Amino acid sequence: MMRRAPLLRNGNVHLENLGPNVVKMIGNLCFTVFVLAVLIFTILAATYQPEDPLFQPSDKMTTFLTSTSNATFKSDNTVVKTGEDFIAVNEKEISTYINITDVPSKTRDAVEVKVAIEIDGTENPDASSGCPGEADKPIDCRDPEVFNTMMRTAIEKFKDLHFYRFGKPVRGSDDNSCDMAWRFRPKEGRSAGFYKDYRRFVISRSENCTLSVESIGQYHTGVNARKRKKKKEQGFEKGQRNEGGTMPFVGETVNDTIPVVESEGSFNHGKYLMYSGGGDRCKSMNHYLWSFLCALGEAQYLNRTFVMDMSLCLSSIYTKTKQDEEGKDFRFYFDFEHLTQSASVLDEPQFWTDWNKWQRKDKLSLHLVENLKVTPMKLRDVKDTLIMRRFGTVEPDNYWYRVCEGEAESVIQRPWHLLWKSKRLMEVVSAIAARLNWDYDSVHIVRGEKAYNKELWPNLDKYTSPDALLSTLSDKIDDGRNLYIATNEPDTSFFDPLRDKYTTHFLDDYKDLWDENSEWYSETSKLINGAPVEFDGYMRISVDTEVFLRGKKQLETFNDLTSDCKDGKGTCSTSSTSI
Repeated sequence: MMRRAPLLRNGNVHLENLGPNVVKMIGNLCFTVFVLAVLIFTILAATYQPEDPLFQPSDKMTTFLTSTSNATFKSDNTVVKTGEDFIAVNEKEISTYINITDVPSKTRDAVEVKVAIEIDGTENPDASSGCPGEADKPIDCRDPEVFNTMMRTAIEKFKDLHFYRFGKPVRGSDDNSCDMAWRFRPKEGRSAGFYKDYRRFVISRSENCTLSVESIGQYHTGVNARKRKKKKEQGFEKGQRNEGGTMPFVGETVNDTIPVVESEGSFNHGKYLMYSGGGDRCKSMNHYLWSFLCALGEAQYLNRTFVMDMSLCLSSIYTKTKQDEEGKDFRFYFDFEHLTQSASVLDEPQFWTDWNKWQRKDKLSLHLVENLKVTPMKLRDVKDTLIMRRFGTVEPDNYWYRVCEGEAESVIQRPWHLLWKSKRLMEVVSAIAARLNWDYDSVHIVRGEKAYNKELWPNLDKYTSPDALLSTLSDKIDDGRNLYIATNEPDTSFFDPLRDKYTTHFLDDYKDLWDENSEWYSETSKLINGAPVEFDGYMRISVDTEVFLRGKKQLETFNDLTSDCKDGKGTCSTSSTSI
């Protein structure tokens, strides 16, 4: 008789159970792997910190900033993104705009004189047939009916805007004009923030006292209604009031005076951080901000006031002379008022004036750092009044942003939310959009040197030619539309064939907004004691880009017009992340 195999004879394992056991074992193993994967994902989600808005690790950003290639971050002279570009639009806040039905249609004045109101072209039968002696009187801008008439007219005329607040009207230039201000947003606006406009209304009163608006002036003509910041006036608004502290508010008076320390005691009790020297000067604006925000981030980490140099050097890539230009002011390009309201900063010359005045008397101490190996974490417990980082002369090891690399990268967060674009430049943007009634489409056309470089951009010249543009735009933009063309093509007559189908507009069509007689020129020159100021290349790029971004339809060169890569042939995989 044949013997049974030992394994089968002992009865511990049966062939009929072997399959189910294996299946059960595999199921348990899969479940264990699933649980571990969920656990790892949960830990990563809980500890994840978002990167800076440039969405680049520091080693990759360093490569961009130090490369000499023709297709790099360094050579890209487009406008940099700033904090307001990353603010999400608060849908709840922007939904509470004023409808025409919210404005009272009829009121009585203080002496109970009834006013005839035209409704659908006919007179209200309930109104009196006349108002003897009233028709020729001056228009009282404080009259509620005048206010309501002006509001209704503005809402009806500017159909592409949403209104959020109307200020009380004030007397204009004569007895028949009133100035009124309002807060608004374009209906199809994509960016966060509000705008302010103030215009002059010419108002007439008929023999039966019907009020009507004869005309409304251009953008910012109602100068008497330009409210000063600290003076709160009554008005008409819907929902809760927002003074623009968390979102950009273009149109208010700008107050970017340099802050000063109130007293000797305040200065002595302060703690300060200063960066000195280095190779960041006269580099691109991208480079400057990457370094500046690193320094500001370290100051915040150390809970110190950052002592900053307000004087900038504009890189040759933005200048007409193709030479670096000193003597620019930080406030030319960025919102210093917002920065000082949100962070603790001091102007460097003012700081040294106070330091030299009180340093010996009050025994103020200086901690000098000349080695990048001294990380921000090692400075956390320093008690000295001033920490000064002094950088050497060897590039690229003397760039400020090196401080935020390595161990510090996970500790120092660049405070992008503190840096907004200059409100004065954004006023120019708003003025251009207003002249187009905020009702236009836009196209960004890159040509210049790239159009002639067939090696890196083989198709760019062909697909940005007038004939090609007409063919592409005809499927995307309706005939007869206002078309704003943001371009680096110096000869705008190149685009003349587009005038057959569109009303074209270019940045230089609005030179009066920054010439020597403009408000921008007057206010900006005051920052440098009345010296002449140039609307330079970076300002042009900034304004041109922002006007483009406010178009209802927006077409971009490397997304919509050509298959070429933004940074040159073979770079499309990285172009999508470039700024």
